[in-house]
Amino acid sequence: MPSSPEDGKLESGGCGSDENGQLCGSSLFLKLPEDVLALISAYLFPRDLFNLSLSSRSLYSVVSSSEKIWLSQCRRAGLPAPLLPRWRSGVRSHRALCRFLSAVSPLLGLWVHQNPELGNVVFVLWGFLSVVGCRVIPQELGPLGLSAGPLLWTPVFEIIADADGSPETFFLHGREADDSLYPGLVSFIRPDCNVLLLEVDNRDCLPCYFTAGENQRAKLLYLSNTTVSSALPTGPFSRLAFGDRRRLLDLVAGRVRLKVPRDLLTAPLFPPCASSSSIDDEVALLEERRLVLIKMHKLSGGRVDWRGDELQSGGSDFYNKTLDGDGLSPLPTVSSASRKWNNFFSVAGYFRDGLRQFIGKPKTSQMPSVLKNGASGASTETKHVQLHEFLRGGDTIGLSLCATKMRLTTYRAWPNMHDNRFALYKLPLQLPVEGQEYAGLWGGTFGWPPGQSSEDKPGKALFFLLLSYEEIDGHLILIATKILEGTHYVLHPNGSAMFIVKVEEPSPDPFPWETYVDSIPVEVKRTYSGEGIANGYGFRYPGSKPGSLFEIQNGHLAFVWKESKSVLTMQRLELEDLLKKGERVPSLPRIANFAYLTKSYSNVFAGFPNSSSCSSPPRFN
Repeated sequence: MPSSPEDGKLESGGCGSDENGQLCGSSLFLKLPEDVLALISAYLFPRDLFNLSLSSRSLYSVVSSSEKIWLSQCRRAGLPAPLLPRWRSGVRSHRALCRFLSAVSPLLGLWVHQNPELGNVVFVLWGFLSVVGCRVIPQELGPLGLSAGPLLWTPVFEIIADADGSPETFFLHGREADDSLYPGLVSFIRPDCNVLLLEVDNRDCLPCYFTAGENQRAKLLYLSNTTVSSALPTGPFSRLAFGDRRRLLDLVAGRVRLKVPRDLLTAPLFPPCASSSSIDDEVALLEERRLVLIKMHKLSGGRVDWRGDELQSGGSDFYNKTLDGDGLSPLPTVSSASRKWNNFFSVAGYFRDGLRQFIGKPKTSQMPSVLKNGASGASTETKHVQLHEFLRGGDTIGLSLCATKMRLTTYRAWPNMHDNRFALYKLPLQLPVEGQEYAGLWGGTFGWPPGQSSEDKPGKALFFLLLSYEEIDGHLILIATKILEGTHYVLHPNGSAMFIVKVEEPSPDPFPWETYVDSIPVEVKRTYSGEGIANGYGFRYPGSKPGSLFEIQNGHLAFVWKESKSVLTMQRLELEDLLKKGERVPSLPRIANFAYLTKSYSNVFAGFPNSSSCSSPPRFN
């Protein structure tokens, strides 16, 4: 209760006028036209709007209900302007749309993992009222280059917006007998996240702002954009032993797997281009797919009753559900015999039969612990959390996606990664600015002229290179980090620097070729001295040899090794456009599709069973 009339006036709308009778405070703000308020809000962040709305009830009412104010915020989120009206039709308000855009926008961009050495690149981009993580398949470049040949990719995960803008609906893509979807929940997304974790959550209620009520949702979304979010602890799943985490992820994914109609699995994930003649029909298909997946997600729950008392997940019985006009039909009755069979294959049944020492009730008062080497002892002081301790946190478990912030070290723009985390690591993408014009993502091939094949080499390996600038000992250098290599067997370590040049040191060496494509004379605009990767210290620690970087016409770059005259030609990539125009291929098996943790030097992404659209590329010579 307010302690004074002034307090009550402030609570209901702030001061109305000063001693001279002039409007002031929130009253002056509320008298502004809505168009002016929207213009002002375009210069504010969502957290600033929430701060403003909490200052009085009147401001809260205006800010929360104004469509124009939240439309301005939606435009700031980076969504292409033509998509805003179509996305708005799928949610309740622009405020709900802004809630989703603000929550998931930190996920956009490049994510990688060290294994396998050929590259594990996942690019997250806007879908349709969703964000989609797409893996770029290591591949060869066609004879006409990137402008003609399709870029091969496969979906890894997607997060779909609910009607109220909640970003909790998560699907992992994977492959068993055929492509499948595995529902889960988004547990947390930090605005400054650099690690994306796939985990198993053991709590019935996720402690995050996505599950909050409508009134609390705005406040907690505001808190998530402040330093308060850094206080949220890492889940206990990360403290399990690696073998337990891998087994648990695989078991839970197998239990929550959804059998989705094939027409929805093969439906497009991205909205068509504005010039498409059938744009309305394709958008309607995208919206239908989204609504059906949300219904299936809500019905299945994506949770497993690990105690085995009752089937809580979709499981195998979910396959028999059929779509009707109102959604999905109810679960069929489970007989005692089938329940016993389901319990045998449930997580609890698996643990009871194969891992009895983890969760079996001890005969003594002291719970035995399983040490890392497999020996049992009375001490509970072990390095890892035991499975029985983890499962005590709740009756149900399910897949969970968490985007968090970790302290990472880097070497030449490549993060040092954990080999035993089911995680993807974000690569910071520098924007081109004056003096650092080459920053960004580039595609490259070896040979001259660039992108052209010959009879003995019908295709050339496609390299993805991340060019970034660093200052070392007071000197600015340009580093070209390899993040993808389209060969059959890896030639250079993933994350290695293909070349390093000194921006302040021009090269005296001439360009070895006089003509470009179709006998066009080569125009060299700038040159830089540097060093390129070479054999010398083994695979993991390659050596380097002198070379030069040349900027030529059409914005292309070429690095030439001085001694061998080998040349790596590059052009800047618009990866989002290439993926939307590319060719989708089947995914890897479920958990491996998120982060392939097995060390491999061959192209593990090239073998797609029962697929006629893609085959293993020929061995690179």
